[in-house]
Amino acid sequence: MKKILALIFVGALALPALAADGQQKLDSRLDAARTVIDQIMSVPDKAVPDSIARKAYCVGVVPGMMKGAFVFGAEYGQGVVTCRTANGWSAPVFIRMAGGSFGFQIGGQGTDLVLVAIDQKGFQDLLQDKFKIGAGAAAAAGPVGRDAQASTDISMRAELLTWSRSRGIFAGIDLNGVSVSQNTEDTDTFYGGVQHFDSILHGSVTAPEAASPFLRAVEKYFGPAQAASR
Repeated sequence: MKKILALIFVGALALPALAADGQQKLDSRLDAARTVIDQIMSVPDKAVPDSIARKAYCVGVVPGMMKGAFVFGAEYGQGVVTCRTANGWSAPVFIRMAGGSFGFQIGGQGTDLVLVAIDQKGFQDLLQDKFKIGAGAAAAAGPVGRDAQASTDISMRAELLTWSRSRGIFAGIDLNGVSVSQNTEDTDTFYGGVQHFDSILHGSVTAPEAASPFLRAVEKYFGPAQAASR
């Protein structure tokens, strides 16, 4: 009995350390997402076109998503999402992206992914526990640079636009078949308790200070708080 009590005591002491490790991991993920946005968007001629950025409902970044022909449903990468609200970009939520058949090869380097929801339907997709790009969530490879006409044509037939960056090259990518799911465990850890994606992405939850650099980068390149009509 004494041994059991001792183990429980030791476990209780370890919980704060585990929580700290988890928080540090999430802070690092946010910082990596901020770096991806800064590096991609700082070269306008090779970035998400301004005509798309300025009307984005939501922006998602998956830094260093691993290439690989994994079993369907295996985890590829972890990312963060924020959505435009009337009071600024929302506090972030954490997502997973997995599966699919978009041609990644085992042994390749990590690839940064960027997703932009450009209408109400794309925003609603991100409120689901899980959805598959291309199956109910119309997506297209996003255009790069200042081609406003291409931006308009593509946005008329897609609610999600997707890009990838590998070996320094940023280009649209077809992510049809890839699943996007809410990472509720990481999101709850980040906020220190249960918070629903709907409340967070609608702007009802205050963003922790650790999210500020990421949110400032999104605002800098995708525009300030002027929520798209919902």
